[in-house]
Amino acid sequence: MSTAALFSPTRLGAIEVRNRIAMAPLTRSRAGMDGVQTPLAVDYYGQRASAGLIITEATNISRQGRGYAYTPGLYTDAHVAAWKPVTDAVHAAGGRIVVQLWHVGRMSHTSLQEDGAAPVAPSAIQAGGHVFTEAGYAPPSMPRALATEEIAGIVDDYHQAARRAKDAGFDGVEVHAANGYLLEQFLRDSTNHRDDRYGGSVENCARLLLEATAAVAEVWGADRVGLRLSPLSTAIGDTPLDSRTMETHLYVARRLGELGLAYLHVVEGQLHAGNGADDFDVKALREAFGGAYLANNGYDRQRALDATAGGHADMVAFGKPFIGNSDLVERLRTDTPLFDAPTAGYFGGGAEGYTQFTAPQADVA
Repeated sequence: MSTAALFSPTRLGAIEVRNRIAMAPLTRSRAGMDGVQTPLAVDYYGQRASAGLIITEATNISRQGRGYAYTPGLYTDAHVAAWKPVTDAVHAAGGRIVVQLWHVGRMSHTSLQEDGAAPVAPSAIQAGGHVFTEAGYAPPSMPRALATEEIAGIVDDYHQAARRAKDAGFDGVEVHAANGYLLEQFLRDSTNHRDDRYGGSVENCARLLLEATAAVAEVWGADRVGLRLSPLSTAIGDTPLDSRTMETHLYVARRLGELGLAYLHVVEGQLHAGNGADDFDVKALREAFGGAYLANNGYDRQRALDATAGGHADMVAFGKPFIGNSDLVERLRTDTPLFDAPTAGYFGGGAEGYTQFTAPQADVA
């Protein structure tokens, strides 16, 4: 089975990958509260470098963009210095790694913001759910609506983070425009009630996403930039769907294709629920984009083999399986059972549950 498409090399724009198994972004909350990665991250990502492409955990483009404790940043020199050994370790093992750039928007808490400021959003609509603070889980704070003149500063934050990503040695960047965070908050008319040029029409609601992506592509070249969408996910923030879901996402996909992005990364269906992927025409989205397509959400070995062999996806992203299986590529290649990592180690803490496991191997399924 090693000759299957899933284990064959391909290209995502200018990024050459040695197999079609991507490591999906996984928030693990092991950085310092200043957003600086620790040496543990070097081991963690280096251990998983056999993935065709590693997409890092979501990484804050600014202090304002932070919504969860102990998540990494990429907006200071210290952040760059901490990420550089990570990319060096991945490259030394023959891997490729891109950083996912993140602004959480309304999914934040005043305790995580500078001087206790309110989080920002397209409109002053409070999110549901919870965010992870130093004191534990808490409901997101009430956000304030961004003034039109502030938005250019956020676009510049994406641009600056992209420059720092290059300094840190990444192979490219992924723009996080999914899962209920800022760019998706602008994209959906359920969370965007603006009446300026960033709200109302599909074109206006997509404007910030496209401006931010263009700013990143200016630094890297579009062929080293990917973007993540989640057309049907409502899990984070209890975020209602856009009323024009298909129209909105086809427009975005076409525009991204015109930019010449390296790949489109799509969470198919719901993020933390029954998949529901059949409720959206993913094939039409891929055709509108026209470039490499990275599929995500609940894929197992057989589905990934079928998706890459049948032309549904150029690459498949695995998330949770990579937590307990640093050698996931080889396990999938040889059809070896996977270790089911204990959920207690997912967020926060040290090496246990991150780079090492002392839990009984009886958890192997």
